[in-house]
Amino acid sequence: MKSLEISEIFYSLQGESSYAGMPCTFVRLAGCNLRCSYCDTKYSYAPGEQIAISQIMAEVAKYPSSLVELTGGEPLMQDNSILLLTQLLGKGYRVLLETNGSLTLRQVPAQVIKIVDIKCPASGMGDSFLINNLDYLTVNDELKFVISDRGDYVFAREFVRSHELLGYTIHFSPVYQTMKPEELADWILKDGLEVKLSLQLHRILNLR
Repeated sequence: MKSLEISEIFYSLQGESSYAGMPCTFVRLAGCNLRCSYCDTKYSYAPGEQIAISQIMAEVAKYPSSLVELTGGEPLMQDNSILLLTQLLGKGYRVLLETNGSLTLRQVPAQVIKIVDIKCPASGMGDSFLINNLDYLTVNDELKFVISDRGDYVFAREFVRSHELLGYTIHFSPVYQTMKPEELADWILKDGLEVKLSLQLHRILNLR
């Protein structure tokens, strides 16, 4: 029996990415290989409940959304996450994968929309991104930089420019209550950087 260690399964609005505001079913896997300074889901570090993939699929089917996100923690730490992604696609769901970019994307099905976090220095995990993952991106995938300060902004700006990533959807997201969104917006405008300022809608609305 194929299973995954699950932290929680719930239904809410998408808070980030280009899908922000859309109803979505979230499957949060337990465990993470990184320890970012600003992490807001530290509870997912703890061991979760081992649940059969068939049972996970049945739980997802209880909710009305056709959009499903696999998140964590870091979902790609668990090998069977690929099997779950494949089964969700087979049932006709639009599938998002939120990943911290430190583990290979090679086996992720091409139809999955990957939202890849590239860690900036203030996270304490600035060297964690697996650069070969850029080879597995499609035009439907998205990149996210979580910005804590000016140093993070400069890092993200130069990463985007040096790797010629402006053809992708790129989010610059200010750390909640640490980085002023209006200040980040000003930097983006002054540099004429073609990225999206992304606020965490679920925090603004006080959603799960």
